[in-house]
Amino acid sequence: MTINANIAGARAAARELLKKNGIRTFPVNVEKIAKSEGARIEYAPLDGELSGLAHVREGVPIIGVNMLHAPSRQRFTLAHELGHICLHREQIESTVHVDRGSLRRDTVSSAGIDPTEMEANAFAAELLMPADFVEAALNGKVIDLEDDQAVAALAKRFKVSDAAMRFRLDSL
Repeated sequence: MTINANIAGARAAARELLKKNGIRTFPVNVEKIAKSEGARIEYAPLDGELSGLAHVREGVPIIGVNMLHAPSRQRFTLAHELGHICLHREQIESTVHVDRGSLRRDTVSSAGIDPTEMEANAFAAELLMPADFVEAALNGKVIDLEDDQAVAALAKRFKVSDAAMRFRLDSL
């Protein structure tokens, strides 16, 4: 399967989770969704650039989120780690998956070519900023990605970072 097919599958999985949880409005309550999937969420002060982690202990998915990060970053981290649980559970059952966010230093992650990270990011973006919700919020308008105020206003409505919204708008 190609990476584009895997990303499309990740987005579809996020849309299915939204449907399963009856989510029809934004901002999406990602914590409620994670808990509906049986995940235990732990907020804790984590080392510097560490955004979050996911693992399964005795059959229970556990998501750790760095409480020192901005609330919008915490929401994306939670959605991203939930993506790993939903999409890559077999890979994290025997190990702890650690995410260092955009500050990861290894060459694969900094190049944006790690397929599991790309899938988890696509899942998180679709979960927090579903394409149809974004289109409805835009109401037929087109936002110039260089218009910081317009991007920030839309990001605020979805409770995501400006960078996440800008990336999402660019991908739609």
